[in-house]
Amino acid sequence: MQKKIFLLIGLLWNALSALSGQADSVHVLRPVTVAYTLEAGSSHIADTYLSPIKYSGWGAGLHYERWQAMKFSPERWVMQLRFGVRAESTLNFAGNARMWFGGIDFSWAMMRRWKVANGLTLGAGGKAGLALGALYLERNGNNPVAAKAAVTLDATCYAAYNMNVGRLPVTLTWQPSMPLTGVFFSPDYGELYYEIYLGNHSGLVRYAWPGSYFRLDNSVMADLHFGATSLRLGYRGCIESTSANNIVSNHFTHSFVFGISGEWLSLNPRKKTSGNPRIINALF
Repeated sequence: MQKKIFLLIGLLWNALSALSGQADSVHVLRPVTVAYTLEAGSSHIADTYLSPIKYSGWGAGLHYERWQAMKFSPERWVMQLRFGVRAESTLNFAGNARMWFGGIDFSWAMMRRWKVANGLTLGAGGKAGLALGALYLERNGNNPVAAKAAVTLDATCYAAYNMNVGRLPVTLTWQPSMPLTGVFFSPDYGELYYEIYLGNHSGLVRYAWPGSYFRLDNSVMADLHFGATSLRLGYRGCIESTSANNIVSNHFTHSFVFGISGEWLSLNPRKKTSGNPRIINALF
């Protein structure tokens, strides 16, 4: 009787070991979803450090975006990296003074995702962001430049939906993000940058929260999958408002987005790939 029991335990152990070996042999592939986009549209700026008047005009930018499932728990967690540069030219209502803006932004996000329905995926998580830039007002003599800098921790989420328009596969993506905490740069009202250069550094770094540093970045994209490379069309809008040291700054942009996107696989030739690997997409 004891021999039969030990034999049964041995058979079960061998069966579990075989199943475990098969599970471990399944190779997981995490393709990278990359997009290169050009955006162009309107810009509206009001910064009381430079002028109490609102300036309106055009803006354009280039963006790089990268999505990939995380190495740990790839079906549940994804990461997103974004880098962009932007330039804007605006005029006052009289059309006799021009304000320029130039800036860069970088962010890295990690989000938990849920496949809630056929073709629909939702995700939510956090993002670390860095934004640097400057405003330049041509007509000002003493204070022609206002520097912009912020390091923030943001809340972000996304929704991705796969559908067909006729025979054309289309992926719709919506993503908003908003800073919750961080720090940003702000001089005192009327303070010259020469005074900062001479050593007046008090009060330059301010605590950022939605009451002092509000920024809502919202994007809606459609990827039209014509083949291995997709056409990306969409809209991106940003509402930014800061208040510190008696300086109020409002910066609103609305842009049409045009670019290309696609998925790429990076394979390590030193690692063997199974004949039936699991491919886990970054967005859905």
